[in-house]
Amino acid sequence: MAETEYTPRFGAPREPKPRVDPGNTLARVLDFVTLSHGRAVAFLAVVSFLFFLSGFFTIPPIDRDEARFAQATKQMVESGDFVDIRFQDEVRYKKPVGIYWMQAAVVEVADRLGVPNAEIRIWLYRVPSLLGAIGAVLLTYWTALAFVTRRGAVLAGLIMCSSVLLNVEARMAKTDAMLLLTVMAVMGAMARVYLAWQRGEENKQGGWLEPFVFWTGMAVSILIKGPLILMFVGFTILVLGIMDRSVGWLGRLKPLAGIPWTLLLVLPWFVAIYLKAGQSFFQDSIGGDMLSKLQAQESHGAPPGTYFLLFWVTFWPGAPLAGMAAPAIWRARREPGAQFLLAWLVPSWIVFEAVMTKLPHYVLPLYPAIAILIVGAMERRVLARGWLSRGSAWWFAIPVLAAVGALVGSVAVVRHPMFLAWPFAAGALVFGLFAWMMYDNNRAERSLLSGVVAAFFMSIAFYAVFLPSLKPVFPSVHLARALRTVVCVAPKAAAAGYHEPSLVFMAGTGAQLLDGAGAADFLAQGSCRFALVEYRSERQFAQRAEALGLRYNMFTRVEGYNYSQGKAVSIAIYRSEGTE
Repeated sequence: MAETEYTPRFGAPREPKPRVDPGNTLARVLDFVTLSHGRAVAFLAVVSFLFFLSGFFTIPPIDRDEARFAQATKQMVESGDFVDIRFQDEVRYKKPVGIYWMQAAVVEVADRLGVPNAEIRIWLYRVPSLLGAIGAVLLTYWTALAFVTRRGAVLAGLIMCSSVLLNVEARMAKTDAMLLLTVMAVMGAMARVYLAWQRGEENKQGGWLEPFVFWTGMAVSILIKGPLILMFVGFTILVLGIMDRSVGWLGRLKPLAGIPWTLLLVLPWFVAIYLKAGQSFFQDSIGGDMLSKLQAQESHGAPPGTYFLLFWVTFWPGAPLAGMAAPAIWRARREPGAQFLLAWLVPSWIVFEAVMTKLPHYVLPLYPAIAILIVGAMERRVLARGWLSRGSAWWFAIPVLAAVGALVGSVAVVRHPMFLAWPFAAGALVFGLFAWMMYDNNRAERSLLSGVVAAFFMSIAFYAVFLPSLKPVFPSVHLARALRTVVCVAPKAAAAGYHEPSLVFMAGTGAQLLDGAGAADFLAQGSCRFALVEYRSERQFAQRAEALGLRYNMFTRVEGYNYSQGKAVSIAIYRSEGTE
């Protein structure tokens, strides 16, 4: 009997199953959205909004910077004084007024639209940061179009909107997300002018778009963060001038018209604050804030190399590709595109590493340059092989470390493992594993897209579930809620031992920050007064109350953890019963 090929009894022979790779589906999505600029922009806007929205409304005020910014804005709205910047009675002249105006505009609009208690809703103060982060992603796309294809520009935008650091700043009511938007406007306009000059393109007649974006972005950046933008621009021009032995392209930015325009936008407020406060603002902002960062300011000192180490976490999921792209970027360093991006990146990074005061967000304005450099190497398929490619494991390692850290933290703080976060953490682990296992030089794009999806699941797990559930680490919320339940007219509060800015924001501008004895004196001055006394100040409070003959009772007690100081707190709320 002749040998025949075996055929299954039911149906035709089955073909081998293709390897499961979610990156194929994600790549097809990218194919669709890059068919036009409109689709690409809409896609990045929607994805950014989805990334940054998790926890945006539910995370309480974060101490200390966010609460300080929000409280200073709240006092502007309460007082109607939009020139001076104060936290209670203390001037707050470390930063110019730009971000306070933006936050105040949102709160005022919300109040007129009937949003109840708009002045104490922290998410309203975060809206400028949300818009700044989304705008920065879109401007990363716009900037990248001068260097790479439309598909590559979308990938650069995805790297930025999924990065850990920008996700943090998008949810914080302070300057850095909006600063990034202005930096991208300025550097994007400058890049387009420089590359057109390098290509020998004639200057377009009446080409005012890039100069207008450049000088307007410069003005807004100065009003938000002071002269920091001048460092990025100045170093870039200096390095390019040395490399090219020419800065002839600067004329295309129309400085004769642009400089007066910038001054017209920034000088009115600087003149107003000078007339109101004299030299105080300039002494505090330049001498007290900027120059003091040369030393270890507010216990934030760290050695050189700190930002390099933090980069592998704060730039995830783009970070694994940065290491693989580094050799190719170095080889291409004299090409005009890479030369511009490295001039933007390297000198300012060296300065940040050299300065003693270090906070993770300082280097955020340099991350888009890295994202575009990475995409350029991906498009040429020149990512390093060999030992550097083992960095792809980092796509999986970060979700694992985050999941373990969150599990330990939730059990330690709230005594349960937050089961609601587990499905999202599992999604991050699965897509992180796919990104790692499917990586090779020809599939880097698909691994990156899987990493972006892993970052999305991580953002939901952390910002929407984990962080809002850590109620003990936000004692100010519970203290303010307790004060709102009292039955008396216009309650007044004073705190002893717990002086976090979030308490002032939540409990009211009139909340006094005193010591234990001062809290007892405050309580003795009338009815409908409450002393919030942390247990380390209770002895001093009790001794002074006894000396005053003050009778009081404990309204309630709030147990929690002060993460700003790294210690547990127990805060009693006392109410006066009069004096003997």
